[in-house]
Amino acid sequence: MDKTLSFHIGPIWFDGTVTMMTALVVVIVFGLVFWASRNMTLKPKGKQNVLEWVIDFVEGIGKENLGSSEGPRYTLLSFTLFSFLLISNVLGLVTKLNTRQDVSLWKSPTANAAVDLTLALMVIVLANFLGAQKFGFKGYVKNAFLKPPTAMLPMNILEEFTNTLSLGLRLYGNIFAGEVMLGLLVGMGNSHWFMMPVAIILEVAWTGFSLFISGLQAYVFVLLTTMYISHKVSAEH
Repeated sequence: MDKTLSFHIGPIWFDGTVTMMTALVVVIVFGLVFWASRNMTLKPKGKQNVLEWVIDFVEGIGKENLGSSEGPRYTLLSFTLFSFLLISNVLGLVTKLNTRQDVSLWKSPTANAAVDLTLALMVIVLANFLGAQKFGFKGYVKNAFLKPPTAMLPMNILEEFTNTLSLGLRLYGNIFAGEVMLGLLVGMGNSHWFMMPVAIILEVAWTGFSLFISGLQAYVFVLLTTMYISHKVSAEH
């Protein structure tokens, strides 16, 4: 198991590798959006086409779950989540960088359970906040947790907990497993010279599959985010 850099601010310890990679993802996403949005024209072409396609794609997810009137309000949230997750998911596929002490200096931020569970918790908290904002705190709590039969209250509370776990761990499991598999293939190629051609073929195939999974997991996370928000702000809730 690779080690990670660590540092602390007071009594709180941080994973330095994840912190650096998360900052790098933010810089990459900002840089790509800044580059693609320069010199925009009424008739999009090239890089502007790509940016607008991504925006239209995530806006469609929001409209599908929140309706054509409410959906566009959350386009920026969906775009930010999708862009961050997509770059985070694929970053660990680019290379593997370790020190002589087996300290990992490069990995996908989303290959860390704490990052994914934190993102999931933020989504669940935001969904509940938006519900309380729309219906008022008392009205939201009454409709969401205390509506008949009141015996369902423990299940309603447990649902919030399980939603957080499932949303975060689904992302973590897929990205972490992909990086572990790539590490095993690299190790296989380094074990014997005659295994190197086979390992290279498998690595290329697995990298392509992992790219697909990375995009799919970013899509699923945004899809579930809009579904949770829709569930909290819908009149029927």
